[in-house]
Amino acid sequence: MHPILSDFRRFLLYIAACLLIGVGIARLLVAAELSTMSYALLFSLPLALLGGFLASSAYYVCRSLPIAHRRMVTAVLVFGSASLISGLSWLGICHGWNKVLFFLLEDGTELQITPHLSALFFLAGFALYVLALLAFDLYIAFDNMHEADRREAASRLLARDAELQVLRSQIDPHFLFNSLNSISALTAIDPTSARSMTIALADFFRQTLSIAEKEKISLNDEVRLCENFLAVEKIRFGKKLGNTFDISPDAGQALIPPMILQPLLENAIKHGIRNLPQGGIITVTIFRRDQWLHISVKNPVASEASNSAGNGLGLQNLRQRFAAIYGEQARVSWQQTENEFLLEMALPYEQDRPA
Repeated sequence: MHPILSDFRRFLLYIAACLLIGVGIARLLVAAELSTMSYALLFSLPLALLGGFLASSAYYVCRSLPIAHRRMVTAVLVFGSASLISGLSWLGICHGWNKVLFFLLEDGTELQITPHLSALFFLAGFALYVLALLAFDLYIAFDNMHEADRREAASRLLARDAELQVLRSQIDPHFLFNSLNSISALTAIDPTSARSMTIALADFFRQTLSIAEKEKISLNDEVRLCENFLAVEKIRFGKKLGNTFDISPDAGQALIPPMILQPLLENAIKHGIRNLPQGGIITVTIFRRDQWLHISVKNPVASEASNSAGNGLGLQNLRQRFAAIYGEQARVSWQQTENEFLLEMALPYEQDRPA
């Protein structure tokens, strides 16, 4: 909504400012001996209000050209054209209102608008509109900064909540219990595998605790966490579980929120690989295109629905988490065919700068 119309107090202040400008115009007309004070006030006060109405439209002109996507040439053309139209409109209103007053007043008083005075009226309307454009541009810029601060604050709160979720719910308790049961069983029949699984499980939880304290981590760190997770699961599932990571070289240093990829792999195993007698391969593809980081996770699924089929809550939570961090800039979508599930994400690319 328009910032002036959305606040009644601000609207009254704006009207008062317009009236003060009208009084100033009247005093200038009287000082130049072009009119009496009574006629000058009748002439200038309504014009100042109409001029304020014209100037308020500058807000919508600024909104139509977002600062982040604005080109200098386009901005000059649009702002210049709008100011020109405003100046001509205000000049026409001045002439029209002067004629109306001439017919309304019985004494036949009329302001003699000379070419010189017409030029001054036009320049005044043009300049006031330019000032309105600059003022609304600053307002929108500060409003965007405040919105970014609010979104960042919401993101931090969500990140703190995510820290607890990492320890409580994002890591499926069944994963820990099944891993411990597998270690217990392997201790008697394959001590080497039991030791490897214990080390991989410890490394996974150590990394989990480490990244939970950060708002964003590099993609390489997230991939290492996933590799430790898969190392544990591969000991459990054996040859049933396969995976491939196809990551472009320029994507590894990208900054992403922690624990967005590992839960997807966990879901792919829980709702896909585990239900297939022959198992399957989880394919992770990550690449950078322009200023976007694209991530996709693909896994086979059983053609018939199983009891472990998910309700989509985790994916909805992921979408809400991205909305809090990136606003409308991030995208999460998924689709399922008879034998395959595919999830795709697109995030703004942020570079991890080494210390």
